[in-house]
Amino acid sequence: MYKLPFMGIVLLLGGCTFLSEINSTSQPLIEVKPILASTPSNIEQLEFSVYQQVNEYRKSKNLPPLKLDPNISEQSRIHSYAMANGKVAFGHGGSEARFQKIRQFAPWREIGENVAFNSGYSNPGKEAVEGWIESPGHQRNMVGNYDFTGVGIVRNAKGEYYFTQIFVRKQ
Repeated sequence: MYKLPFMGIVLLLGGCTFLSEINSTSQPLIEVKPILASTPSNIEQLEFSVYQQVNEYRKSKNLPPLKLDPNISEQSRIHSYAMANGKVAFGHGGSEARFQKIRQFAPWREIGENVAFNSGYSNPGKEAVEGWIESPGHQRNMVGNYDFTGVGIVRNAKGEYYFTQIFVRKQ
């Protein structure tokens, strides 16, 4: 098994996505259901672990915890699936469409997104969160003025984990 240099990928991206009240036309989202290479319960545990780690980090900065929203998590999962299976390039492609989809069920004032991928680690969720903390743009989302979040993780057949976390401040 090999390890992908997570921070190299984070630095290559140069940050993360953040929008406030976008008003643009966007392409429809890719409507797919994740097919996971890991068992769903393991992935769900990993998603919850990432959610808890981000809230622990927020607590260390005297910030309130984020509430986990299953609809936001589903949109995060769809994006992770698309990246893991080569439907979209690794990154924030299609974020405006995702954000507009989220607006349909959770009107928001601000929204942000962190993505990561890695392979070969015993605790891939911890590696992703630590990478986000070390990246100024991603860390800014983690401590932003948000109140809800969703986490979606997909492991592809190669054993690579793709992470998407969306942060939402509702209206």
